[in-house]
Amino acid sequence: MNLGIFAKIFERSTVEAVFEAVQSHGLNAVQFNMSCAGLPSLPDEIDPAVTARIHAAARRSGVTIAAVSGTYNMIHPDPQVRQRNLHRLRTLAHACRDLGTSVITLCTGTRDAADMWRWHPQNASPEAWSDLLKEMEAALTIAEEAQVTLAFEPERVNVISSAERGYTLLKTLQSPRLKVVIDGANIITATGERSVNAILDEAFHLLGDHIIMAHAKDRGADDEVRSFGEGIMDFDHYLGLLRAHGFDGPLIMHGMAEAQVAAAVQFLRGKLGSE
Repeated sequence: MNLGIFAKIFERSTVEAVFEAVQSHGLNAVQFNMSCAGLPSLPDEIDPAVTARIHAAARRSGVTIAAVSGTYNMIHPDPQVRQRNLHRLRTLAHACRDLGTSVITLCTGTRDAADMWRWHPQNASPEAWSDLLKEMEAALTIAEEAQVTLAFEPERVNVISSAERGYTLLKTLQSPRLKVVIDGANIITATGERSVNAILDEAFHLLGDHIIMAHAKDRGADDEVRSFGEGIMDFDHYLGLLRAHGFDGPLIMHGMAEAQVAAAVQFLRGKLGSE
């Protein structure tokens, strides 16, 4: 596995300084965010000179852009908001080749119009599912045009709230351009009949063959982000499942301040051993 990080953890005035900060921690992969280049995460337009500069800065630092964030609320209750963001996704997708990446990460969204990371009861409705399918089909058409892969992340507060829902989405759409970002901390729960590891086991059973990127963060039973090793995530089990499914892609850390990066790297390097 290739240990990396969210680029936006490093707040710098230039993209060159962002990649230098990543490299200084011994990391060589990022999930990039266009905000690191002074743009919105999902811009209306992208100057080719900006993408060229980002790519050049990454190459000089020896850092791979494993993916770029295309996150937006795919089931926002306002169809016009969804349409605007779909246009922006197309802009980002067609910039990927010049950025030096072919993967765009997505979340599946919520009916909550104000907070993309808050559960809404209507997320479980047939209407929300129908809207997601329409939005994802349109996004996959863009992906085919731009020759990129879309990777969605199951998250308990989104419409794809579980591995089961993610599996259903994959089987419904049957697209080779649709893959999964797995983040164990976003699907586990500290309450209920199943243990944390049982939830992870099921997620990998259903989604393991479709995982293109893994995220790493820890959280407490109260859902608050914790420093690595201080929450309810069993990283030995999580990394073991990744290995068992032959995953050798990017393991991207996030959910931390810059001051916590060194300790997080040390923790995960220890878990990964000689990898």
